[in-house]
Amino acid sequence: MAIRLYKSYTPGTRNRTVSTFNEITTKKTTKSLIKKVHSSQGRNNRGVITSRHRGGGHKKRYRIVDFKRNKYNIPGSVSSIEYDPYRNARIALINYEDGDKRYILQPRSIKIGSKIIAGNDSPIEVGNALPLEKIPLGTAVHNIEIRPKKGGQIVRAAGTYAQIVAKESNLITLKLPSGEVRTINKACYATIGQIGNIDHNNIKIGKAGRKRWLGKRPKVRGVVMNPIDHPHGGGEGRSPIGKPRPVTPWGKPALGQKTRKKKKYSNMYILRRRK
Repeated sequence: MAIRLYKSYTPGTRNRTVSTFNEITTKKTTKSLIKKVHSSQGRNNRGVITSRHRGGGHKKRYRIVDFKRNKYNIPGSVSSIEYDPYRNARIALINYEDGDKRYILQPRSIKIGSKIIAGNDSPIEVGNALPLEKIPLGTAVHNIEIRPKKGGQIVRAAGTYAQIVAKESNLITLKLPSGEVRTINKACYATIGQIGNIDHNNIKIGKAGRKRWLGKRPKVRGVVMNPIDHPHGGGEGRSPIGKPRPVTPWGKPALGQKTRKKKKYSNMYILRRRK
């Protein structure tokens, strides 16, 4: 992936960068692998906003991605690399020898014509999916299951990968992109390699309107609100927040407060917390 730089033709193009989309090979999607998803715009079943700053955005359709990789021992080849509006990684269309078609997350070095396969005895090559116990130490993996046969749930963002650092009895120790070190059942599947589109983090939005295209609505600082609207609000002119520390609109501590449950079931599997 490469990044295109804009010249300062307007204030909106100053410091603005976009992806060149060179790796994408087609704009047409496979109709059997897309579906419509209702846009809730941050509202729950009663119409109350529970997630703020959502709404608008460009029209889009959800691509059904195969996170389970359960086409065991059936070879497939990459027929196209496509854009997915619901994620920052690219997706690859796989044509299997039995005639089935599925989308997967595109590993970094996968190109059109590349061969992939999933199964216990698959070769250790980029794009192949195997149980963690079959993958050598030090290998980079992504799309990792937390529970066997549930489908990959972690390490799915653009440019990310986890590393296998140890094997012991029924548990495999992984170092995740966040720096967290945790153990996972050896029967869980993972895909070999790093996810593509590694320059995604270097993209600069450049203007407010581009955020609106992505479905993000404006955010207003609490200090400029009235006291009825936010605990930071009120005062004459530019006044401080008037509290010992910043809080959320609902009075909970913000900026650095840990929100993870102290008795969460997975605490026993985490050897070192994320940074």
